[in-house]
Amino acid sequence: MSMKDIWVAANPKGHLLTAISFLIPIVCGAGFIIAIGMAMGGTAQSSLAQDNFNIWQALATMGGKALGLLPVVIACGIAGSIAGKPGIAPGFVVGLAANSINAGFIGGIIGGYIAGYLAQAIIKHVKVPSWARGLMPTLIVPFFASIISGLIMVYIIGSPIGVFTDALTSFLREMGTSSNLVLGAVIGALCIVDFGGPINKTCFAFVLTLQAQGINEPITALQLVNTATPIGFGLAYFISGLMRKNIYNHEEIETLKSAVPMGIVNIVEGSIPIVMNDIIRGIAAAAIGGACGGAVTMVYGADATVPFGGVLMIPTMSHPMAGVMALVVNIFVTGVVYAIIKKDVPRDVVINTDDEEEDISLDDIKIS
Repeated sequence: MSMKDIWVAANPKGHLLTAISFLIPIVCGAGFIIAIGMAMGGTAQSSLAQDNFNIWQALATMGGKALGLLPVVIACGIAGSIAGKPGIAPGFVVGLAANSINAGFIGGIIGGYIAGYLAQAIIKHVKVPSWARGLMPTLIVPFFASIISGLIMVYIIGSPIGVFTDALTSFLREMGTSSNLVLGAVIGALCIVDFGGPINKTCFAFVLTLQAQGINEPITALQLVNTATPIGFGLAYFISGLMRKNIYNHEEIETLKSAVPMGIVNIVEGSIPIVMNDIIRGIAAAAIGGACGGAVTMVYGADATVPFGGVLMIPTMSHPMAGVMALVVNIFVTGVVYAIIKKDVPRDVVINTDDEEEDISLDDIKIS
C-alpha cells in the first residue's frame, strides 16, 4: 500500500472536519454566554463559591471555563471520529493533558489523532480471550489508549507544541498593518470559495486555533465574510437594476429572498443555488469581496468573541465599528463586482441545470 493510500484510508481531514462540526455549537453557545455576562459588567471568577458572585459573573465564568476546554472538545471529537466510542475517553484524557501543559488547541488536535489512531490500532490488533471481549470498548481500549497517548503528550510532544503555539501567537500579535491586510485578504478569499465546504472548514480550523490563543480577528474575518456574501448577492440585484441589466431570473430572485436573511445570521449556504448557475463569476465576486472584507477586519481590529451569529457578533467586538465597516465593504464590493461581471439573463426563463448536473456537481470536486 502506497503512502497516498495510507493517507486516504487514515482520512485525517475528514476526522478533523467531523470534530469541528461538534465543536462549533459549543464555541457559539459558550461564546454567547460569556459575551452576555461581560456585556452586563460580569467578570470571570476563578470559582463560583457560595455567594461571592452575581448572575453576570456566573455567566462570564461559565462561558470562560467552557471555552477553556476547547482542546479537550476537539481531541474528543477527533479521537471519537477515528475509533468510535472507545476513542472518546482517550481523547478526553489527552485533551486534558494538552490543556494542563499549555499545549493549547494545536495540542488538542494532535493529541486527538494520537489517541484515536492508538485506540483504533488496539481494537484491530490486540487479541483477548473470548471472556474479555466485552471489556474491550469500555475498559481495555480506553485504558491503554488513554495512558499511552496521555504520556506521549506530557513527556514527548507537549512542550514543543507549546513553544510553537507561543511563537505563532507572538508573531501574529506583532504583525504590522500590511501583514494584517494580506492575512485578512487571504482568509477572506479562501473561506468563501466553496461556500461552507471543506476549504471553508479547514480555514475555520486554522482561525479557531488562533482564537483559542486569544487572537479573535482572523475568525471574525471568516465569519463576517460568510455573513456579507449572501447580502452582497442581494445588493447586486439592485445595482444591476441601476445598470439596466437582468442578472437574475425569477427562480434566483426567489432564492435571494431566503438567502439574504440566512446570510444576516451567518448561514452562507443559502446562496449556493445562485452561485451554481454561474460558478466562475459567482466565486470570483465572492472571493474579491471576501478579500476586501477580510482585509478591513484585520487592519481595523474587528474582534468578535463569538465566532458565529452574523450581525449578532458585532456587539461582542471591542471595536464594533470595525465590524460594521468590514461588512459594508464586503457587501458593496461583492454586489458591485457581481453586477458588473454577470451576464444578462432572461427574467422570465428558469435556468435548467439538470443537463449540466454531472459537470458541476459538488460531488465531483476533490479537495486534496
